[in-house]
Amino acid sequence: METFLSICHAIQPLSDALRQALREGVQQEDVAVRQHLLQAGQVASRLYFLEAGVVRGYYLKEGKEVTSWFMKEGDFVISILSFFSRQPSHEYVQALTPCKLWSLGHSQLQELYVRFPEFNFIGRTLTEKYYVQSEQRALHLRMHTAAERYAYLQAEFPDIFQRVSLKLIASHLGLTPETLSRLRARRS
Repeated sequence: METFLSICHAIQPLSDALRQALREGVQQEDVAVRQHLLQAGQVASRLYFLEAGVVRGYYLKEGKEVTSWFMKEGDFVISILSFFSRQPSHEYVQALTPCKLWSLGHSQLQELYVRFPEFNFIGRTLTEKYYVQSEQRALHLRMHTAAERYAYLQAEFPDIFQRVSLKLIASHLGLTPETLSRLRARRS
């Protein structure tokens, strides 16, 4: 939990009262490999901070899994559209490794925003950060070559190839596993 509190404190100093409220309200969760934090059709009810491990977001297209994003230690994990709109999710969120998470429920988050105005600033800053990341991912997938998308992923997540299967990485980059293998061989 200290990492979670440190990240929040780096954005906006935490009052003692807010720090205590977070310690009392944030729930620790240990998640096994391949366990889902969210399934399509469910309303996302929790915001997660990933202390250890890797998760992915994916959706089904014509019966095939398409990986939208990966998150690792130090990241916040959420199905933004479902969590904030309170609508059923179109995506799945799945652990790719054993994960240690800290989570807050939607109503808890709203209560913290009301009780602690400084927490609103933290929430807004994090929402902006992850919205920008989402737009950058979408832009790279639409406007860049496979080699550029690969380079961007390597820069953003240098050890991804040691932690995530090539099949999932290829899906995320919009490539076949064979094309990804050829691309990796050329860059070695």
